[in-house]
Amino acid sequence: MSKILIIEDEAAIRRVLVKILSEENKAYDVSEAEDGLVGIERIRKEDFDLVLCDIKMPKMDGVEVLEAVKKIKPETPFVMISGHGDIDTAVNTMRLGAFDYISKPPDLNRLLNTVRIALDRKELVVENTRLKKKVSKKYEMIGESDAIAQIKDMIEKVAPTEARVLITGSNGTGKELVAHWLHEKSDRSRGSLIEVNCAAIPSELIESELFGHKKGSFTGASSDRAGKFEAANGGTIFLDEIGDMSLSAQAKVLRALQENRISRVGSDKDIKVDVRVIAATNKNLKKEISEGNFREDLYHRLAVILIKVPSLNDRRDDIPMLIEHFSKKIAEEHGTTKKVFSKKAIALLQAYDWTGNIRELRNVVERLIILSGAEVSEQDVKLFASK
Repeated sequence: MSKILIIEDEAAIRRVLVKILSEENKAYDVSEAEDGLVGIERIRKEDFDLVLCDIKMPKMDGVEVLEAVKKIKPETPFVMISGHGDIDTAVNTMRLGAFDYISKPPDLNRLLNTVRIALDRKELVVENTRLKKKVSKKYEMIGESDAIAQIKDMIEKVAPTEARVLITGSNGTGKELVAHWLHEKSDRSRGSLIEVNCAAIPSELIESELFGHKKGSFTGASSDRAGKFEAANGGTIFLDEIGDMSLSAQAKVLRALQENRISRVGSDKDIKVDVRVIAATNKNLKKEISEGNFREDLYHRLAVILIKVPSLNDRRDDIPMLIEHFSKKIAEEHGTTKKVFSKKAIALLQAYDWTGNIRELRNVVERLIILSGAEVSEQDVKLFASK
Protein backbone atom coordinates (compact mmCIF):
# COMPACT_ATOMS: atom_id res chain seq x y z
CA MET A 1 0.00 0.00 0.00
CA SER A 2 1.33 3.45 -0.94
CA LYS A 3 1.38 5.97 1.92
CA ILE A 4 0.58 9.55 0.87
CA LEU A 5 0.70 12.62 3.12
CA ILE A 6 -1.19 15.81 2.24
CA ILE A 7 0.18 18.99 3.87
CA GLU A 8 -2.42 21.73 3.29
CA ASP A 9 -3.73 24.45 5.62
CA GLU A 10 -7.12 24.73 3.89
CA ALA A 11 -9.37 21.98 5.27
CA ALA A 12 -11.70 22.02 2.25
CA ILE A 13 -8.84 21.36 -0.19
CA ARG A 14 -7.47 18.61 2.07
CA ARG A 15 -10.88 16.89 2.07
CA VAL A 16 -11.10 17.08 -1.73
CA LEU A 17 -7.61 15.64 -2.23
CA VAL A 18 -8.21 12.83 0.26
CA LYS A 19 -11.54 11.96 -1.39
CA ILE A 20 -10.07 11.94 -4.92
CA LEU A 21 -7.05 9.80 -4.02
CA SER A 22 -8.93 7.39 -1.74
CA GLU A 23 -11.63 6.76 -4.33
CA GLU A 24 -9.15 6.43 -7.19
CA ASN A 25 -7.10 3.65 -5.64
CA LYS A 26 -7.91 1.59 -2.57
CA ALA A 27 -4.17 0.91 -2.24
CA TYR A 28 -3.56 4.57 -1.34
CA ASP A 29 -3.28 5.16 2.40
CA VAL A 30 -3.85 8.93 2.62
CA SER A 31 -2.97 11.00 5.71
CA GLU A 32 -3.36 14.71 6.46
CA ALA A 33 -1.37 17.49 8.11
CA GLU A 34 -2.84 20.97 8.62
CA ASP A 35 0.48 22.85 8.43
CA GLY A 36 4.16 22.42 7.65
CA LEU A 37 5.31 21.85 11.25
CA VAL A 38 2.81 19.02 11.76
CA GLY A 39 3.78 17.58 8.36
CA ILE A 40 7.50 17.51 9.17
CA GLU A 41 6.80 15.85 12.52
CA ARG A 42 4.75 13.12 10.81
CA ILE A 43 7.48 12.58 8.20
CA ARG A 44 10.07 12.22 10.99
CA LYS A 45 8.01 9.44 12.59
CA GLU A 46 6.72 7.67 9.45
CA ASP A 47 7.93 6.83 5.96
CA PHE A 48 5.72 8.21 3.20
CA ASP A 49 5.88 7.19 -0.45
CA LEU A 50 4.69 10.63 -1.56
CA VAL A 51 3.99 14.06 -0.05
CA LEU A 52 1.58 16.61 -1.55
CA CYS A 53 2.53 19.96 -0.03
CA ASP A 54 0.93 23.39 -0.38
CA ILE A 55 3.32 26.29 -0.97
CA LYS A 56 1.57 29.13 0.89
CA MET A 57 0.88 28.14 4.50
CA PRO A 58 1.11 29.86 7.89
CA LYS A 59 3.91 29.02 10.36
CA MET A 60 6.04 27.37 7.66
CA ASP A 61 5.65 27.59 3.88
CA GLY A 62 6.01 24.69 1.46
CA VAL A 63 9.51 25.67 0.32
CA GLU A 64 10.75 25.53 3.92
CA VAL A 65 9.03 22.17 4.44
CA LEU A 66 10.66 20.76 1.30
CA GLU A 67 14.12 21.98 2.35
CA ALA A 68 13.70 20.55 5.86
CA VAL A 69 12.53 17.13 4.66
CA LYS A 70 15.33 16.88 2.07
CA LYS A 71 17.76 17.03 5.01
CA ILE A 72 16.12 14.28 7.07
CA LYS A 73 14.59 12.01 4.40
CA PRO A 74 15.95 13.12 1.01
CA GLU A 75 14.43 10.15 -0.83
CA THR A 76 10.83 11.28 -0.07
CA PRO A 77 9.19 12.60 -3.29
CA PHE A 78 7.31 15.91 -3.09
CA VAL A 79 4.58 17.26 -5.35
CA MET A 80 3.93 20.93 -4.63
CA ILE A 81 0.42 22.46 -4.65
CA SER A 82 0.48 25.99 -6.04
CA GLY A 83 -1.95 28.84 -6.44
CA HIS A 84 -1.83 30.83 -9.67
CA GLY A 85 0.53 33.36 -8.11
CA ASP A 86 2.90 30.66 -6.90
CA ILE A 87 3.87 29.15 -10.28
CA ASP A 88 7.37 30.68 -10.33
CA THR A 89 7.95 29.48 -6.79
CA ALA A 90 6.64 26.03 -7.72
CA VAL A 91 9.09 25.82 -10.61
CA ASN A 92 11.91 26.85 -8.28
CA THR A 93 10.98 24.06 -5.84
CA MET A 94 11.75 21.54 -8.58
CA ARG A 95 15.31 22.85 -8.55
CA LEU A 96 15.32 22.10 -4.83
CA GLY A 97 14.25 18.51 -5.48
CA ALA A 98 10.45 18.54 -5.81
CA PHE A 99 9.14 15.97 -8.29
CA ASP A 100 6.44 18.18 -9.82
CA TYR A 101 3.72 20.70 -9.00
CA ILE A 102 -0.04 20.93 -9.56
CA SER A 103 -2.12 24.11 -9.63
CA LYS A 104 -5.19 24.99 -7.58
CA PRO A 105 -7.92 24.05 -8.10
CA PRO A 106 -6.42 20.65 -9.01
CA ASP A 107 -7.33 19.15 -12.36
CA LEU A 108 -8.46 15.57 -11.66
CA ASN A 109 -6.54 13.85 -14.48
CA ARG A 110 -3.41 15.94 -13.94
CA LEU A 111 -3.44 15.16 -10.22
CA LEU A 112 -3.92 11.41 -10.61
CA ASN A 113 -1.31 11.12 -13.38
CA THR A 114 1.25 13.08 -11.37
CA VAL A 115 0.64 10.93 -8.28
CA ARG A 116 0.91 7.69 -10.28
CA ILE A 117 4.14 8.74 -12.01
CA ALA A 118 5.69 9.97 -8.74
CA LEU A 119 4.85 6.69 -6.97
CA ASP A 120 6.19 4.65 -9.91
CA ARG A 121 9.43 6.61 -9.79
CA LYS A 122 9.70 6.06 -6.03
CA GLU A 123 9.38 2.32 -6.61
CA LEU A 124 12.18 2.47 -9.18
CA VAL A 125 14.42 4.41 -6.78
CA VAL A 126 13.76 1.87 -4.01
CA GLU A 127 14.45 -1.04 -6.37
CA ASN A 128 17.66 0.54 -7.65
CA THR A 129 18.81 1.13 -4.08
CA ARG A 130 18.01 -2.48 -3.21
CA LEU A 131 19.92 -3.76 -6.23
CA LYS A 132 22.90 -1.53 -5.43
CA LYS A 133 23.00 -2.87 -1.89
CA LYS A 134 22.78 -6.39 -3.27
CA VAL A 135 25.69 -5.72 -5.62
CA SER A 136 27.70 -4.10 -2.83
CA LYS A 137 27.02 -7.07 -0.56
CA LYS A 138 27.97 -9.49 -3.33
CA TYR A 139 31.36 -7.82 -3.69
CA GLU A 140 31.96 -7.30 0.01
CA MET A 141 35.62 -7.60 1.00
CA ILE A 142 35.85 -9.80 4.09
CA GLY A 143 38.82 -9.65 6.44
CA GLU A 144 40.68 -7.60 9.01
CA SER A 145 44.24 -8.77 8.42
CA ASP A 146 46.97 -6.18 7.87
CA ALA A 147 47.15 -7.13 4.17
CA ILE A 148 43.43 -6.49 3.63
CA ALA A 149 43.49 -3.32 5.76
CA GLN A 150 46.25 -1.94 3.52
CA ILE A 151 44.22 -2.69 0.36
CA LYS A 152 41.10 -1.03 1.82
CA ASP A 153 43.17 2.02 2.75
CA MET A 154 44.64 2.15 -0.76
CA ILE A 155 41.16 1.92 -2.30
CA GLU A 156 39.91 4.83 -0.15
CA LYS A 157 42.79 6.99 -1.40
CA VAL A 158 42.74 5.95 -5.06
CA ALA A 159 39.03 5.45 -5.84
CA PRO A 160 38.03 9.16 -5.94
CA THR A 161 40.82 9.92 -8.44
CA GLU A 162 40.99 9.19 -12.17
CA ALA A 163 44.25 7.23 -11.77
CA ARG A 164 44.45 3.94 -13.66
CA VAL A 165 44.96 0.88 -11.47
CA LEU A 166 46.65 -2.44 -12.18
CA ILE A 167 45.56 -5.20 -9.80
CA THR A 168 47.84 -8.22 -9.52
CA GLY A 169 47.48 -11.52 -7.69
CA SER A 170 46.94 -15.23 -8.16
CA ASN A 171 43.67 -16.72 -9.44
CA GLY A 172 40.92 -16.79 -6.85
CA THR A 173 42.33 -14.05 -4.60
CA GLY A 174 39.53 -11.57 -5.29
CA LYS A 175 40.99 -9.12 -7.80
CA GLU A 176 37.48 -8.42 -9.14
CA LEU A 177 36.37 -7.37 -5.64
CA VAL A 178 39.03 -4.67 -5.62
CA ALA A 179 37.88 -3.47 -9.06
CA HIS A 180 34.26 -3.25 -7.90
CA TRP A 181 35.22 -1.36 -4.74
CA LEU A 182 37.30 1.10 -6.78
CA HIS A 183 34.33 1.76 -9.05
CA GLU A 184 31.66 1.99 -6.34
CA LYS A 185 33.72 4.44 -4.28
CA SER A 186 34.57 6.61 -7.29
CA ASP A 187 32.82 9.62 -8.78
CA ARG A 188 31.94 7.32 -11.70
CA SER A 189 29.80 5.00 -9.57
CA ARG A 190 26.60 6.23 -11.24
CA GLY A 191 28.04 5.08 -14.56
CA SER A 192 28.51 1.48 -15.64
CA LEU A 193 31.26 -0.90 -14.64
CA ILE A 194 31.88 -3.01 -17.72
CA GLU A 195 33.87 -6.20 -17.16
CA VAL A 196 35.88 -7.90 -19.88
CA ASN A 197 37.63 -11.23 -19.28
CA CYS A 198 40.42 -10.98 -21.84
CA ALA A 199 41.40 -14.63 -21.35
CA ALA A 200 37.90 -15.88 -22.21
CA ILE A 201 37.63 -14.10 -25.59
CA PRO A 202 39.35 -15.60 -28.67
CA SER A 203 42.22 -13.39 -29.89
CA GLU A 204 40.54 -12.84 -33.26
CA LEU A 205 37.43 -11.41 -31.53
CA ILE A 206 38.97 -9.37 -28.71
CA GLU A 207 39.24 -6.15 -30.77
CA SER A 208 35.61 -6.38 -31.84
CA GLU A 209 34.57 -7.05 -28.25
CA LEU A 210 36.47 -4.05 -26.92
CA PHE A 211 35.98 -1.51 -29.71
CA GLY A 212 32.98 -2.77 -31.69
CA HIS A 213 32.79 -3.30 -35.45
CA LYS A 214 31.16 -2.12 -38.65
CA LYS A 215 28.80 -4.31 -40.63
CA GLY A 216 30.75 -6.51 -43.08
CA SER A 217 34.14 -5.84 -41.47
CA PHE A 218 34.65 -9.60 -41.03
CA THR A 219 32.75 -12.85 -41.52
CA GLY A 220 29.77 -12.87 -39.19
CA ALA A 221 29.64 -9.09 -38.73
CA SER A 222 26.04 -8.81 -39.93
CA SER A 223 25.38 -5.41 -38.34
CA ASP A 224 27.14 -2.49 -36.68
CA ARG A 225 28.00 -3.21 -33.06
CA ALA A 226 29.28 -1.03 -30.21
CA GLY A 227 32.12 -2.36 -28.10
CA LYS A 228 32.80 -2.44 -24.36
CA PHE A 229 34.64 0.87 -24.35
CA GLU A 230 31.58 2.63 -25.71
CA ALA A 231 29.35 0.81 -23.22
CA ALA A 232 31.59 2.02 -20.38
CA ASN A 233 31.52 5.66 -21.51
CA GLY A 234 31.20 7.84 -18.41
CA GLY A 235 32.01 4.86 -16.19
CA THR A 236 34.72 2.25 -15.71
CA ILE A 237 36.01 -0.64 -17.80
CA PHE A 238 37.62 -3.55 -15.97
CA LEU A 239 40.05 -5.49 -18.18
CA ASP A 240 40.52 -8.75 -16.30
CA GLU A 241 43.45 -11.01 -17.22
CA ILE A 242 44.90 -8.32 -19.46
CA GLY A 243 48.11 -10.32 -19.73
CA ASP A 244 46.27 -12.62 -22.17
CA MET A 245 45.37 -9.82 -24.58
CA SER A 246 46.83 -9.94 -28.12
CA LEU A 247 49.53 -7.44 -29.08
CA SER A 248 47.24 -5.97 -31.74
CA ALA A 249 44.50 -5.29 -29.19
CA GLN A 250 47.09 -3.92 -26.77
CA ALA A 251 48.08 -1.29 -29.36
CA LYS A 252 44.46 -0.15 -29.68
CA VAL A 253 44.00 -0.03 -25.90
CA LEU A 254 47.16 2.07 -25.67
CA ARG A 255 45.73 4.53 -28.20
CA ALA A 256 42.45 4.68 -26.28
CA LEU A 257 44.37 5.56 -23.11
CA GLN A 258 46.53 8.16 -24.83
CA GLU A 259 43.86 9.91 -26.88
CA ASN A 260 40.55 8.95 -25.24
CA ARG A 261 39.44 7.82 -28.69
CA ILE A 262 38.64 4.46 -30.26
CA SER A 263 37.62 3.25 -33.71
CA ARG A 264 35.45 0.26 -34.48
CA VAL A 265 36.90 -2.63 -36.46
CA GLY A 266 36.44 -1.82 -40.16
CA SER A 267 35.88 1.90 -39.57
CA ASP A 268 38.12 4.96 -39.93
CA LYS A 269 35.81 7.10 -37.81
CA ASP A 270 37.07 8.05 -34.35
CA ILE A 271 34.72 7.83 -31.36
CA LYS A 272 35.53 9.88 -28.27
CA VAL A 273 35.22 7.97 -25.00
CA ASP A 274 35.47 8.99 -21.35
CA VAL A 275 36.44 5.80 -19.53
CA ARG A 276 38.48 4.94 -16.47
CA VAL A 277 40.50 1.78 -17.01
CA ILE A 278 41.16 -0.75 -14.25
CA ALA A 279 43.14 -3.83 -15.26
CA ALA A 280 44.02 -7.08 -13.53
CA THR A 281 46.34 -9.99 -14.19
CA ASN A 282 47.67 -13.15 -12.58
CA LYS A 283 50.81 -12.95 -14.72
CA ASN A 284 54.16 -11.29 -14.13
CA LEU A 285 53.82 -8.56 -16.75
CA LYS A 286 57.46 -7.51 -16.51
CA LYS A 287 58.42 -11.05 -17.48
CA GLU A 288 55.84 -10.96 -20.28
CA ILE A 289 57.41 -7.70 -21.50
CA SER A 290 60.89 -9.24 -21.58
CA GLU A 291 59.52 -12.17 -23.59
CA GLY A 292 57.81 -9.85 -26.09
CA ASN A 293 54.26 -10.77 -25.09
CA PHE A 294 53.23 -7.48 -23.53
CA ARG A 295 53.87 -3.86 -24.49
CA GLU A 296 56.03 -1.97 -22.03
CA ASP A 297 54.40 1.37 -22.91
CA LEU A 298 50.97 -0.06 -22.17
CA TYR A 299 52.19 -1.46 -18.86
CA HIS A 300 53.36 1.99 -17.74
CA ARG A 301 50.04 3.51 -18.83
CA LEU A 302 48.07 0.96 -16.81
CA ALA A 303 50.27 0.66 -13.73
CA VAL A 304 49.88 4.19 -12.38
CA ILE A 305 48.72 2.58 -9.16
CA LEU A 306 49.65 -1.02 -8.36
CA ILE A 307 47.53 -3.07 -5.95
CA LYS A 308 48.71 -6.59 -5.14
CA VAL A 309 46.02 -8.84 -3.70
CA PRO A 310 47.54 -11.33 -1.24
CA SER A 311 47.04 -15.08 -1.46
CA LEU A 312 44.84 -16.72 1.18
CA ASN A 313 47.96 -18.33 2.64
CA ASP A 314 49.25 -14.82 3.35
CA ARG A 315 46.11 -13.82 5.24
CA ARG A 316 45.22 -16.91 7.30
CA ASP A 317 43.88 -14.73 10.13
CA ASP A 318 40.93 -13.87 7.87
CA ILE A 319 39.90 -17.52 7.35
CA PRO A 320 37.50 -17.71 10.36
CA MET A 321 35.67 -14.58 9.13
CA LEU A 322 35.55 -15.94 5.59
CA ILE A 323 34.15 -19.28 6.82
CA GLU A 324 31.44 -17.43 8.78
CA HIS A 325 30.62 -15.27 5.76
CA PHE A 326 30.44 -18.20 3.33
CA SER A 327 28.40 -20.29 5.78
CA LYS A 328 25.77 -17.59 6.01
CA LYS A 329 25.68 -16.99 2.25
CA ILE A 330 25.49 -20.71 1.39
CA ALA A 331 22.71 -21.29 3.94
CA GLU A 332 20.71 -18.46 2.32
CA GLU A 333 21.29 -19.89 -1.16
CA HIS A 334 20.25 -23.42 -0.10
CA GLY A 335 17.38 -22.23 2.12
CA THR A 336 18.82 -24.04 5.15
CA THR A 337 19.97 -23.14 8.66
CA LYS A 338 23.53 -21.83 8.91
CA LYS A 339 25.89 -24.51 10.24
CA VAL A 340 28.48 -23.90 12.93
CA PHE A 341 32.12 -24.88 12.43
CA SER A 342 33.91 -26.18 15.52
CA LYS A 343 37.07 -24.38 16.66
CA LYS A 344 39.19 -27.42 15.75
CA ALA A 345 37.60 -27.56 12.28
CA ILE A 346 38.43 -23.90 11.71
CA ALA A 347 41.98 -24.34 12.99
CA LEU A 348 42.50 -27.26 10.60
CA LEU A 349 41.22 -25.22 7.67
CA GLN A 350 43.54 -22.37 8.65
CA ALA A 351 46.49 -24.75 8.43
CA TYR A 352 45.72 -25.94 4.87
CA ASP A 353 47.70 -24.87 1.82
CA TRP A 354 45.13 -22.88 -0.18
CA THR A 355 46.56 -22.98 -3.69
CA GLY A 356 43.15 -22.04 -5.09
CA ASN A 357 42.80 -19.16 -2.62
CA ILE A 358 39.40 -17.80 -1.56
CA ARG A 359 37.57 -19.48 -4.43
CA GLU A 360 38.82 -22.87 -3.23
CA LEU A 361 37.93 -22.10 0.39
CA ARG A 362 34.37 -21.24 -0.59
CA ASN A 363 33.99 -24.53 -2.47
CA VAL A 364 35.32 -26.48 0.50
CA VAL A 365 33.00 -24.68 2.93
CA GLU A 366 30.00 -25.46 0.69
CA ARG A 367 31.04 -29.12 0.45
CA LEU A 368 31.36 -29.36 4.25
CA ILE A 369 27.98 -27.73 4.83
CA ILE A 370 26.28 -30.18 2.46
CA LEU A 371 28.00 -33.34 3.72
CA SER A 372 28.36 -32.66 7.47
CA GLY A 373 25.92 -32.91 10.36
CA ALA A 374 24.54 -30.07 12.47
CA GLU A 375 28.07 -28.95 13.34
CA VAL A 376 31.09 -29.17 11.06
CA SER A 377 33.71 -31.04 13.07
CA GLU A 378 37.44 -31.60 12.72
CA GLN A 379 36.68 -35.13 11.52
CA ASP A 380 34.36 -33.75 8.82
CA VAL A 381 37.20 -31.55 7.57
CA LYS A 382 39.55 -34.54 7.44
CA LEU A 383 36.95 -36.60 5.56
CA PHE A 384 35.46 -34.12 3.11
CA ALA A 385 38.05 -31.37 2.70
CA SER A 386 41.00 -33.57 1.84
CA LYS A 387 43.63 -31.78 -0.20
